[in-house]
Amino acid sequence: MLAIVAVGGTAVAAPKDDLATMRSRFEQRFAGVPADDYGFGTFMLNRAARSHYEDIMAFPPFLGDIERGKTLWETRFRSGRTYADCLPAGGRMIAGNYPYYQPAEDRVVTFEMALNRCRAANGEAEYRYDDRATMGVLTAYARSLSDGMRMNISIDSDGAKARYEDGKRLFYRRIGQMNFSCATCHVNNAGNVMRMETISPAIGQATHFPIFRGGDTLYTAQMRFTRCMEQVRAQPFAIGGEDFNNLEYFHAYLSNGLPLQASVYRR
Repeated sequence: MLAIVAVGGTAVAAPKDDLATMRSRFEQRFAGVPADDYGFGTFMLNRAARSHYEDIMAFPPFLGDIERGKTLWETRFRSGRTYADCLPAGGRMIAGNYPYYQPAEDRVVTFEMALNRCRAANGEAEYRYDDRATMGVLTAYARSLSDGMRMNISIDSDGAKARYEDGKRLFYRRIGQMNFSCATCHVNNAGNVMRMETISPAIGQATHFPIFRGGDTLYTAQMRFTRCMEQVRAQPFAIGGEDFNNLEYFHAYLSNGLPLQASVYRR
């Protein structure tokens, strides 16, 4: 059974109810699938595909990208400090706490924002959120330091709930010439085949970004949001902007309690 966990203090009723409803729906649709398997996306539904995935992950073709991210992570800033010096717990086992709501700013802070804030605090120029060669590979390595941590998104204040609700509205809002929403594919049609691809359920998706589509094209969560909007012929929101940050907040909450494994292969 997919466990429902309360994190970060007292759970707010509406998000908790959303989580229960979503998980109950998928428990019925994918009966017998272990909770932790949702992090494998559609590979959880096909034994042969899961075996193929595991073979690829044993020797991932994108290992060079992760190594480049490690180099960026370990390179000292001009201040002499590193990312590990300005992130909680040295940056280990923390990615599952992101995004989080920052009351002092009344906004959602993503993991990539935390990396850029670390750069700015140490006198370095911030990376562009859509730059795969810098922010992309850095995130790929940095999030891998939290593999095995369980997603732990907190919705514990009125401000946090307001941002969550903004993200929820966008998740269910139909947009673009195709009149699709995120939920059209990843709730209503999860497990179905569209354009020769099996559609993954919304729960579990947030546990594994960045992903490498086809083994070589890196996508952070918001890069993937952008691609989805392009595919339904809608004008994408800005990566790192409030719309996508709030959407990521809602989307990540749907995976609460599930284990992280970042930087994985996807078809």
